[in-house]
Amino acid sequence: MTARTTRLDDGVRSALQGMGAAAKRGLGDAGLAELVQIRASQLNHCAFCLDMHLGIARKQGVSERRLDLLAAWEEAGEVFDARERAALALTEAVTVLTGGFVPDAVYEEAARHFGADELAHLLALIAAINCWNRLMVARRIPAGSTRW
Repeated sequence: MTARTTRLDDGVRSALQGMGAAAKRGLGDAGLAELVQIRASQLNHCAFCLDMHLGIARKQGVSERRLDLLAAWEEAGEVFDARERAALALTEAVTVLTGGFVPDAVYEEAARHFGADELAHLLALIAAINCWNRLMVARRIPAGSTRW
C-alpha cells in the first residue's frame, strides 16, 4: 500500500502525542494502555498503529498469549482480569459507538474498576488512539512507515 499523503501538521502531531502521553501517565498501567490501543487499532483496521503498539507491548513484557487472544478477549476466560475486560469493553464501546452512544452498563462497569482520574485518562487514551487510527487509515500510512 502506498500512502496517499504523509503530510501532518507538526502542531497536530505534537498535540496528539502529548494527549496520548498524558493519558498513559494518568492511567498508570503501561501494559493496559497498550492493550487498549491495540484493541482500538484492530477495530479500526489500522495496520500502522497495530504494528507500532504490538511492538511496544512486547517490549513492555505483555505476553504473546495475551496479544494473540486480544481480538477475542471476551471469550479468553481468565487471560484478562475484570479490570482489563472493563477497559476493553469501554474501548470497544467508544471506538464503535453502536447506536451513537456508550451504553450505561459498559461505562458503569469501567467506573467500578477505575477511579475518576483513571477513568478520565482511559477515555482520553481511547479518544487519542481513535484519532490516530483515523488519521493513519485515511492517509493509508503503511505498517512500519517512517514517514507519517
